[in-house]
Amino acid sequence: MRTLPDMFTLDSKSALVTGASKGIGRAVALGLAEAGADVALLARSTSLLEEVAEEVEKRGRRALALTCDVSDPVQVRAAVSTAVAEFGQVDVVVNNAGGFDFAGPFLDLEPSDWTQVMRVNFESVVHVCQAVGRHMVRRGTGSLINMSSIAGLAGVPMLSTYAAAKAAILSLTRTLAAEWAGSGVRVNALTPGWISTELTKNFVGSPEASAGLLHAVPAGRWGQPEDVVGPAVFLASDAARFVTGTCLTVDGATTAYVGGPAMVDLLALGRIPT
Repeated sequence: MRTLPDMFTLDSKSALVTGASKGIGRAVALGLAEAGADVALLARSTSLLEEVAEEVEKRGRRALALTCDVSDPVQVRAAVSTAVAEFGQVDVVVNNAGGFDFAGPFLDLEPSDWTQVMRVNFESVVHVCQAVGRHMVRRGTGSLINMSSIAGLAGVPMLSTYAAAKAAILSLTRTLAAEWAGSGVRVNALTPGWISTELTKNFVGSPEASAGLLHAVPAGRWGQPEDVVGPAVFLASDAARFVTGTCLTVDGATTAYVGGPAMVDLLALGRIPT
């Protein structure tokens, strides 16, 4: 019988992380390496990926830096094939890539705003799940972790495109979990709250916006990328072997509080900080 610490190890496992060059993706990739996994790193920035690869190797694990635009299914299939060929298999996937270029009133949105945000945040997850899912279902094992957001759990004024994409990820996660459970493949989602990253720097850097958002975070602080690492390692490991179709929220009790994600405070401001 395996001991409890053994259940959390990722020794002999291989992982693939998208959006791995910075922020949450970088922190999770390094956390998986510390837990024992070799890691394939995907992002568009080659130089930043190589820096993360060096950090993975310092932890005694193999790293594979794969420059890839995950909104392009051809590039995704090529990257997954390379990772499988290099490592022999892919046991864990963290779909982390995402972001948004537009934030503002719904009525100001152009069709191109929707297209761009859905491609980057949702369709990229579809591409990776299809490419890796075929490999995992064939092997009869694997853990897929899709990065959603508390924006996908409630109405988020001024961020309708991003919120809709993140909600779609939750629906896809539950559907694939039910579809693949009999094949031994687990599919779960992580929903971080307000995490201090490049994506949220304008909020963090605006005293007015930051104070308004943190007013509805009972923990009283911005989350850090490292706060997401433990939950990701848990879902990747055998400690979560009967956990599938779930949404694990990492938000300092934001969604447990009646104030919710607190975007209403940004509505009161009447603008998104730039």
